[in-house]
Amino acid sequence: MNFLGTLASRTLGSLALLIVVPTITFFIQGLSPSNVVKGLLGLDATPAQIADLNHRLGLDQPLMLRYARWLANAATGDLGTSYTNHQSVQQILAPRLSVSLSLILGALAVFTIAGVVVGVMSATQGRVVGRVLDVVSTIGVAAPNFWLAVILIALFGVALPIFPATGYVFFSDSPRLWLLSLVLPVVALAFAGITAVAKQTRDQMMLAIHSPWARTLRANGASEVSIVYKHALRNAAAPVITIAGTIFVGALSGSVVIENIFVLPGLGSQSLASALQADLPVVQGIAVYFTIIVVVVNVVIDIAAAILNPKVR
Repeated sequence: MNFLGTLASRTLGSLALLIVVPTITFFIQGLSPSNVVKGLLGLDATPAQIADLNHRLGLDQPLMLRYARWLANAATGDLGTSYTNHQSVQQILAPRLSVSLSLILGALAVFTIAGVVVGVMSATQGRVVGRVLDVVSTIGVAAPNFWLAVILIALFGVALPIFPATGYVFFSDSPRLWLLSLVLPVVALAFAGITAVAKQTRDQMMLAIHSPWARTLRANGASEVSIVYKHALRNAAAPVITIAGTIFVGALSGSVVIENIFVLPGLGSQSLASALQADLPVVQGIAVYFTIIVVVVNVVIDIAAAILNPKVR
């Protein structure tokens, strides 16, 4: 199959997520409408109040009918209205989307670039760097991101107040303060990814550097720098980019915790608040937004992997 055919099939698979994930979310939430109404009214609500709100929200209608109506509206860009503040879901989520994108795309850039640099160093600079990477990788896997977030706040937000401990500044208000407000949350979210990408890069680089074709290049007079950076790194690119995409999906769930710890007004913090308030349309809208992000990033990763290593085509 040619590159365009492969890309088309992968894109269609990714687009299927746009239906599957929101559908699963909708049905999980819709199984207990009475619990939703009780969450909105409180435990002291009377049966008459519960029945009235059920009717006004349309929760007394069959689940499949509600789903069909939601799907038809979502196809036109209408994700519904919040149960709690009666704003459209788009109005609530649009300003928060830029915050989450700044965090998760920043983390993606950091753990990919830093991981590749550390991995190449580990593969070319001997055993000492490799052993240090193994130790740090163990810490990165064992230490949850919320623990690292608290440590970073204590060290660089309180003891040495170099960066803001919490809060967020929008880029339009101050590019400099926007960048400073992202440093600690991005590092906390990216740390485990750095170690994973570094280990994958090291392993792939070691395979390439000691492969028969690399020995042939050396015998023909190619420099070690050329072998490492022109050939080996290019061969290692596709699997490294693929694992970076996998880590990115995990970072999306991690962003919920990080946004709440650093008090960032993003989709992650809103998802927790809306879930606690039983605001189903907003939770459903966030599921759609997150799924779109995953689909777009997966397509970009497939294209990048094909460009860097034609063998994946």
